[in-house]
Amino acid sequence: MRILLHRADGVTEPWVRDFASVLPQAEVVLWQEGVPCAPCDYAVLWSPPAALLDHLAKVKAIFLTGAGVDAILKFGDALPPVPIIRLGDAGMAIQMAEYVAHAVLRYYRRFDEYERQARRGVWSPLPQFDKAQFTVGVMGMGMLGRRVLDSLAHFGFPLRGWSRSQKDIDGVTCFSGDDGLDEFLRGTRVLVCMLPLTHDTTNLLARANLSKLPEGAYVVNVARGAHVAEPDLLTLIRAGHIAGATLDVFRNEPLPGPHPFWDEPRITITPHISALTLRSESVAQIAGKIGALERGEPVADMVDRARGY
Repeated sequence: MRILLHRADGVTEPWVRDFASVLPQAEVVLWQEGVPCAPCDYAVLWSPPAALLDHLAKVKAIFLTGAGVDAILKFGDALPPVPIIRLGDAGMAIQMAEYVAHAVLRYYRRFDEYERQARRGVWSPLPQFDKAQFTVGVMGMGMLGRRVLDSLAHFGFPLRGWSRSQKDIDGVTCFSGDDGLDEFLRGTRVLVCMLPLTHDTTNLLARANLSKLPEGAYVVNVARGAHVAEPDLLTLIRAGHIAGATLDVFRNEPLPGPHPFWDEPRITITPHISALTLRSESVAQIAGKIGALERGEPVADMVDRARGY
């Protein structure tokens, strides 16, 4: 068995070592542009360059070392008609839950304001928000979204969720489709974006939809930067309609130095770290799925190209 491995960050040795441990019968081949490569049985990739696509023509399946799929589906019909399989949890769900819970609690307990007061030497307790009116809405209720909702339920926040298709989750008021979006937004105090990036969700959080959030709402984006129309979000924060945002993802990464988000104190920026790929867990999961494919068994987390996730 031959596995084609590509890492955009160039860090391949630990992945090769881990694959050798769990799949000793496999030869891991490192892709290098311009270097001839014999056909491989499987490919393990993340955000591949276009030059790599020719080497995927004969693989049995393409495995992604992440939960998102937009970085490969952007190639459209240039991709071979083979299964594309993303990671399931692999340690990412708990990280995402930690990140979102921290962002929500930081705003709810007004720690962002206390930090600004402390820098000015101000000692002034602030009124507590009414939790009954502090509804948290999660956009995207897949595996990661559900884990985030579970973590927030522990703190007693009213919860709602929105997805393209109807879901039914205990303790969560669920909305779906275009018909349910307005009502979802108008009753959401903290908006958490966890959607897959597709044609339909690109720029979904532009002025028209962001303005439907109640005054003083807060935005958390841990999905993809292209979900948010950045100038519109900045305008609504500066106008006071949106209180602030915690953003882990951006249209251009790293976020350019001149970007106005850096100068807005009500925006908290992190460098795309809300849920990092855990290598050993990921390799073990991929190895297990390769074994299932070899035995002709069904495999979870197959990407639906038509839906975009």
